[in-house]
Amino acid sequence: MNRLVVFDCDGTLVDSQANICRAMDECFTRAELPPPDPARTRRVVGLSLVEAMEAMLPDGSPELHRTLAEDYKTAFQRLRGRGGLADEPLFPGVAELLADLDAAGWLLGVATGKSDRGLLLCLDHHGLRPRFVTLQTADRHPSKPHPAMVELAMAEAGAAPETTAVIGDTSFDMAMARNAGALAVGIAWGYHPPGELRAAGADYVAETADEVRNILERHPWPT
Repeated sequence: MNRLVVFDCDGTLVDSQANICRAMDECFTRAELPPPDPARTRRVVGLSLVEAMEAMLPDGSPELHRTLAEDYKTAFQRLRGRGGLADEPLFPGVAELLADLDAAGWLLGVATGKSDRGLLLCLDHHGLRPRFVTLQTADRHPSKPHPAMVELAMAEAGAAPETTAVIGDTSFDMAMARNAGALAVGIAWGYHPPGELRAAGADYVAETADEVRNILERHPWPT
């Protein structure tokens, strides 16, 4: 079986919180709601949009949640049109980590709450799309922590749960990895604290991109 590493995007590969918070503020303002605290917005990063709005406004109607999700998409696209991708920089060491894993024979994938369009724009902006053999988004799957994204990534890459690692910054990523039977590797530079990652089932928590590389190298993978 092939070895596969599936990365989350927002909060793991790129620091997109500035754009996410601005888009959330815009969609709430359009709905004549007070903009949420940025810390609350960061709590739902990783969920699909409708599920994120449900978490933000649990007493809201399904119609409100769908409207907010659509308005969020529109706001995020406007930010990109104004050059907002400059506010989605790669985290330190990520480009080097991807290059090293690729060179070491790992297959790479992404599982994200972004749309297909948003993910491709982000990866193309950073010149990373060729690194990945499988891209899974909220357009075609249930929201995290459902394992569907990881399961299809493994099928497309010819990998098995015991030869797959999921790298992410939220408790949703860790629960998704566990639900898929994959190794769950949390990263401490994202949007959920290490304690929450461990509580959600993280097998390891890495402080840096170099530590992610070291974890994958020393983990006892099946031969």
